[in-house]
Amino acid sequence: MRRLPPLTAIEAFVQVARLGSVKAAAEELALSSPALSRRVQALERFMGRSLFERRHQAMILSAEGEKLLSRIAPALDQLTLAIDASSGETELVRLRLGVMPLFASQRLMGRLPELRGRHPELHIDIDTGSHALARLGEGVDAAIVLARDVDSSLYSRRIDRDTVVGIVNRSLLTGRYPVGKVDDLARLTIFLHRDMPELFTIWREALGRPDLEPAAVDVFDSGQLMLDAAAQGLGVAFMLRSHLEDAHDDRLTHIFDESIDSPYGYFFACRRPALSTRAVRIFHDWLFETISTV
Repeated sequence: MRRLPPLTAIEAFVQVARLGSVKAAAEELALSSPALSRRVQALERFMGRSLFERRHQAMILSAEGEKLLSRIAPALDQLTLAIDASSGETELVRLRLGVMPLFASQRLMGRLPELRGRHPELHIDIDTGSHALARLGEGVDAAIVLARDVDSSLYSRRIDRDTVVGIVNRSLLTGRYPVGKVDDLARLTIFLHRDMPELFTIWREALGRPDLEPAAVDVFDSGQLMLDAAAQGLGVAFMLRSHLEDAHDDRLTHIFDESIDSPYGYFFACRRPALSTRAVRIFHDWLFETISTV
């Protein structure tokens, strides 16, 4: 059997990778910073390669480190859970999750029975309130948000990548004044989500039409209400392609055929120390195994 590196070195590596700093990981593992650094260096010597890019007060995973983390972190987490189960420490654990309502209804709720089957001890409080990132650690433990990026002081990981679509009721494509070309938007109202305010600007600039203006712009704080408004024929909802596909609404379709990448996407985020808690860790690993498309 091939010799393995010390488990303590692997644990140190995973904690530094997740928390982003030796100091934070050392505090989590109740070690001194030098002691933790020695464990990480021991693993790097064993692997024969550098696993981090060392910067001032930060440790950034190298490409090799990213590969190693993706392979061993789930196994280490499963080992922890197995030990908990064997020692009888399987009491209820609770996650306070801030999540976008549309993501919750379209992509999360239908998959939660599978999560419950794997981890019956995990219970989730669902919070669909606004400004979830600002409430991390003070109301929610982790969040799923729609954004271009997330503050680097937080742990974040992108869940998907998508394209921009204009979503309309099918009736707008027929009739006396059908919508068939980009210029037709000048007589229509468009809908934008407050968390993706630049989506239409990005779309029109990608088409080389930066001066194109719709008849009006209505801003929503609810993706589902945007879809409802589009389904009623009230205008064009500029959203992500997955929002249309996951709506499963026969009244809706997209206009035009351009495939324009969206800088906006869904992110999982939490405070870095929270990633080492059992509830957050279980949900995080399941999310990226089951739902993530990146």
